[in-house]
Amino acid sequence: MGRAMTTLFALLIAVAAMIGNTVAALWEAKGSRLAKYGRLVWLQPWFLAGLAADVVAWVLTVAALRYLPVFAVQSILAGAIALTTLADHGWNPWNLIRRDRWAVVAVLSGLVLVAASAEPERPDALPPVATPVLLVSFALLLVAVPFVWRAGRPMLLAFLAGLGFGGTALAVRAIHPGPIRWETVGDLLLDPLGYGVVAMGVLGVAAFAKALQDGAVGTATAVLSVTEVVVPGVVGIALLGDRIRPGWEGAALLGVIVALAGVIALTRPDPDSQRRRVH
Repeated sequence: MGRAMTTLFALLIAVAAMIGNTVAALWEAKGSRLAKYGRLVWLQPWFLAGLAADVVAWVLTVAALRYLPVFAVQSILAGAIALTTLADHGWNPWNLIRRDRWAVVAVLSGLVLVAASAEPERPDALPPVATPVLLVSFALLLVAVPFVWRAGRPMLLAFLAGLGFGGTALAVRAIHPGPIRWETVGDLLLDPLGYGVVAMGVLGVAAFAKALQDGAVGTATAVLSVTEVVVPGVVGIALLGDRIRPGWEGAALLGVIVALAGVIALTRPDPDSQRRRVH
């Protein structure tokens, strides 16, 4: 498969993962609403279907990270909030308030720039310091968990969740940079980064769930989205050899900024609904 086709294929996988995350969010939300009528959320078929969609989306994300830089994959995944917003309004953009319409356009436009700027090639081997730095960082995050949990601040929890999900992406990207074959499966099981994927994933899910319980959904989602795009994106470039196409550095930065600005706008409450609530 040629380089251009590989890039296109990886981008399509990342977009499929974004769609999977959107479907998962919609189904889990429906299951959560039904759970209010007396049944446990874990027994709701819609919620369980959403979890299954999450698993599929995660597998697709892992596949995309084998070929694309962390900043590109994470930025594309952040676009799920735009699709979720559209879905909540019947997939009709004219049902959105003007601010949200422009925000959706910003997210999608930013993602196009990010996708176009990604350099699909990756180094054959990681820098020697990459794995130790990642593992020490993961350990420090886990040490910080009880203190953040005890503080109970939703934004801090959302930030921690973003670092957890970002750490998962970095670990997936860093594991065995060469081609994965049957004979390398044993090496993967012995790679400590594999356990980092699990630990950071659990941390992200738990911290974000706690943040949503105690804080505003929109603000927590914005903090999560910005953190899981910016932090792992920078680390991927600095530590893992992720690269931007020559001459596209400005476009990549602009794309990330525009997309994240749209995400933040979409997580803000509708001013009209707030006004109605006050009156």
